[in-house]
Amino acid sequence: METIDQKTAIKGGEFLIRDTEAQEVFIPEEWTEEQKMIAQTCRDFLKAEVYPKLDEIDSMENLALMPALLDKAAELGLLGTSVPEQYGGFGMDFNTSMLIAEEFGRGYSFAVAFTAHTGIGTLPILYYGNDEQKSKYLPKLATGEYKASYCLTEPDSGSDANSGKTKAILTEDGKYYALNGQKMWITNGGFADIFIVFAKIDNDKNLTAFIVEKAFGGITMNEEEKKMGIKGSSTRQIFFNDCMVPVENMLSTRENGFKIALNILNIGRIKLGAGAIGGSKGALGQAVKYANERKQFGQTIGSFGAIKHKIGDVAAKIFASESAHYRVGQNIDDAFDAMVANGMDEAEAKLKSTEQFAIECAILKVHGSETLDYSVDEGVQIYGGMGYSAEGPMDRAYRDARINRIFEGTNEINRILTIDMILKRAMKGELDLMGPAMAVAKELTSIPDFGSDDSDDVLAKEKKAIQNLKKAGLMIAGASVQKLMTNLKDEQEVLMSLADMLIEGYAAESTILRVEKIISMRGEEQSGIYLDLARIYLHTAIEKASWAGKQAIYAFADGDEMRMMLIGLKRFTKIEPFNLKEARRRVANYLLEKNDYAF
Repeated sequence: METIDQKTAIKGGEFLIRDTEAQEVFIPEEWTEEQKMIAQTCRDFLKAEVYPKLDEIDSMENLALMPALLDKAAELGLLGTSVPEQYGGFGMDFNTSMLIAEEFGRGYSFAVAFTAHTGIGTLPILYYGNDEQKSKYLPKLATGEYKASYCLTEPDSGSDANSGKTKAILTEDGKYYALNGQKMWITNGGFADIFIVFAKIDNDKNLTAFIVEKAFGGITMNEEEKKMGIKGSSTRQIFFNDCMVPVENMLSTRENGFKIALNILNIGRIKLGAGAIGGSKGALGQAVKYANERKQFGQTIGSFGAIKHKIGDVAAKIFASESAHYRVGQNIDDAFDAMVANGMDEAEAKLKSTEQFAIECAILKVHGSETLDYSVDEGVQIYGGMGYSAEGPMDRAYRDARINRIFEGTNEINRILTIDMILKRAMKGELDLMGPAMAVAKELTSIPDFGSDDSDDVLAKEKKAIQNLKKAGLMIAGASVQKLMTNLKDEQEVLMSLADMLIEGYAAESTILRVEKIISMRGEEQSGIYLDLARIYLHTAIEKASWAGKQAIYAFADGDEMRMMLIGLKRFTKIEPFNLKEARRRVANYLLEKNDYAF
């Protein structure tokens, strides 16, 4: 694969068919002092305002508590980080907003309320509102005077959001839309002042979005939902009964609601993933502390190999997920800057830049949420009996984590969307997938390139493994398209296996790029622990991708075609042997010494 000139900005989904240089990516080791201070502000807020009240928050006995916490966050300016300065916010870039989402991801139910308000509650107005709507609502949302929620899901429309039945009928005088319908699973519903509501006008095919104030009337709701986790998050069913919405409160244009929902969910997905990183770091940090405190057989449990294995493995997954998230965050920021420089309106550029990387947003929603699930599950195991006790911290972390694989589109839907979006872009000519896929198919009949071992690049073999992993994905994707053609969209098992190959490849590549950049900054001698993290994750990623590739091949190929593809998969998923046990021990020992997640 040829390396594209660094001045050529990468497009969404293009990671599969081109190489990226380490100097092109942003890594968390490059946070500015100002960004570090913002992160510390978030941590201090959680420590002072949220952690002492976790049981009270979860009990939901004081329904005024969560909005009061949001008010305190607003006093620090944290509700307005993405809102432009002209509307009373700080207008921070996308990666900084991701950093805030990560830090608050350790905040359990508070994190859900905060993210819903600042994300899906505020951003539709910021990105799609006209000047009057922005001037009216954004300042109050930034200061917390108004709390926001997002009303899309209905009892009969979950993943199929555009099938919603809520109706908006224009009144005879043409001044209002009478809103009638039911929405469910509405985060912040119990205390929200502003609802972003999606409904169909007359017999329209697509949804239209509205800014609805609670003060409009005609709004009733059920009691708070009883949930497995995030118990302190207000979640209500909301009913609109002839809620009179002024026509000027239509958001964007008629029937543009479905597009609004999709684009806002893109942002929600990657920020959910960022929040999951924070939750993962918090869980592993607590598990490390417990491993240093808990003694069995006369020694701390952190001294045992089985515990070191868990700590090292979880740390590598977190490091990989973090690497991928901020790589994409910078891609989005760079695309935004380029669009604005070329004369595009800033609000439109924010939308277009995120839309450009919708594929990566879906990938990272899956990767982040599943990294969090793995982290809290292993956290429970490290705690042992205390992990299962409500007296310990893992009980809440374990239950709260589970929703993230359902929020913002289930992980199954996001896997399917990942491949669907890539194929659609290929059909539009935006991504050349078939050319590289055919090249890989041709390579299968050639003599393997065993490469050279004389490279001075400490990561040369890992980079080669990443290139081959991409080839494996291209080989199977190209063959499945040729074999199944239009029926591929109905073969969800194949799509999900292909998505797993891409997800693991993207996370592994992001990790290698991060470590390569760290080496360029600190030198190889000071980067050994990071090399361990990269190699641990790469080996795991290749094993997962190999398994997923086999499942896809078994599902659509047979005979000689199957045999040839399995040979190709074996060739493209080879990796240099490496003592993973010792690498995990080195990573675990480093964290045990720091008594926290310390990367």
